[in-house]
Amino acid sequence: MDSSETREEESGSKDSNETNRLLPIPSPPSSTEDDEEVAFDSREKILIVDADSASTLNVDGDQVPPFSWKKLWLFTGPGFLMSIAFLDPGNLEGDLQSGAVAGYSLLWLLMWATVMGLLIQLLSARVGVATGRHLAELCREEYPNWARFVLWFMAEVALIGADIQEVIGSAIAIQILSHGVLPLWAGVIITALDCFIFLFLENYGVRKLEAVFAVLIATMALSFAWMFGDTQPSGKELLVGVLVPRLSSKTIRQAVGVVGCVIMPHNVFLHSALVQSRNIDPKKKGHVQEALNYYSIESSVALLVSFMINLFLTTVFAKGFYGTKQANSIGLVNAGQYLQEKYGGGYLPILYIWGIGLLAAGQSSTITGTYAGQFIMGGFLNLPMKKWLRALITRSCAIVPTMIVALIFNTSEASLDILNEWLNVLQSIQIPFALIPLLTLVSKEQVMGVFRIGPVLERLAWTVAALVMVINGYLLLDFFVSEVKGLLFGFLVFTGTAAYVAFIIYLITRGSDLSSNCFSLEMSKRYSNPGN
Repeated sequence: MDSSETREEESGSKDSNETNRLLPIPSPPSSTEDDEEVAFDSREKILIVDADSASTLNVDGDQVPPFSWKKLWLFTGPGFLMSIAFLDPGNLEGDLQSGAVAGYSLLWLLMWATVMGLLIQLLSARVGVATGRHLAELCREEYPNWARFVLWFMAEVALIGADIQEVIGSAIAIQILSHGVLPLWAGVIITALDCFIFLFLENYGVRKLEAVFAVLIATMALSFAWMFGDTQPSGKELLVGVLVPRLSSKTIRQAVGVVGCVIMPHNVFLHSALVQSRNIDPKKKGHVQEALNYYSIESSVALLVSFMINLFLTTVFAKGFYGTKQANSIGLVNAGQYLQEKYGGGYLPILYIWGIGLLAAGQSSTITGTYAGQFIMGGFLNLPMKKWLRALITRSCAIVPTMIVALIFNTSEASLDILNEWLNVLQSIQIPFALIPLLTLVSKEQVMGVFRIGPVLERLAWTVAALVMVINGYLLLDFFVSEVKGLLFGFLVFTGTAAYVAFIIYLITRGSDLSSNCFSLEMSKRYSNPGN
């Protein structure tokens, strides 16, 4: 009996050593962890406690623990931070223009565009949870240096473009709420200070920061729901607009805008990092799948809330301005004044309700932009530096051009609308450089292990990505046909377009050659052992 027990112990020890050899052992926290390039260090991560002793019921870690409301609450947060990108000032402007020009007819498109955005964001979360790295880090690992730097540059340009829209939107709200006392440039300076607010909040933990965003989202929801109640849009037309697809030649541009703005390049990078704020064991398949399940639920709820907010705003402007002479001239700058002229004061003037909602959208989106900038710069460049320094750098990269924009465009509503069109085009150009790496990596077994997406989901995801890129391509073509004048400018645009298309083709064809590095081999081993 003693001999048999000894052999079993030796066999168990051998199996354990083999498991340890195949599965990377996390290094313990050290005093230098703050200087290492990680999305969240071990002290910042939220511990996910097992409910009902689930850990003892699933000793091998293969089975998914039973559903727990307590765990769902602990996983709730990253999806709502991600959903801010669906509610930024650029999206709000798209909503009001869609409602004013197309009425209720594009609500169905808003719903399905949100569903497409949800699919992409769930894939982003999947990458972050299954690999323990966010998308920018994976791009650094998987692409050669020259391609990595191009992808990083494109991501930074997209982030700066989005941040200009967000900061300008916030500055417009401050101008409205100050009754015009504070000019646009002053609002930009005030908004720039949110970087320091963000740093201050981050010191109190991830949950405190997520609570602040919950308040901001609730503020938006309450403001636009109040406007919805004040204006009383038609419930019947709203329902028909959501359920019955309609599209006319006169609303093509608004339809393109609705679809084009649901996927923000920096948000794809951001979500894959945010999900790492929860402390789970990446070596246990059951725990990874459990995290994916909870993140899917909370992301779906978060985007349902964002859809309702966008729906409120679209229908308010559909009720008030569809078919009027002001419909084609409404933008963020004058929307509040038009609402005030149309619906007047009341207990709380609608102009200020609009300003409060817009301010919440602008402030929350600029803070998430700062957050995304940290992950993008840190992931692509792997520069060990303090988070406050990286946040200051990324904030400065956006604030400096925004200040220039505010000073140049401060006096003209029309010029701000033109600027917004250019910034939308800039976002459209960058979308393939986030989507193609994401879909390439999430479908690779060498990167994702058993959590790679299946062929059906892969085809669906590529179809959605192709649809979004084609729609944005139409926007680019329409914009350049109307804006590009002169032989020299045309030649420069043609040359840039050729290089742009060539790089997209490279990213697509490069996909079959990815996943041969040490990290990929590690991931393929991580879930390959049936005993794990």
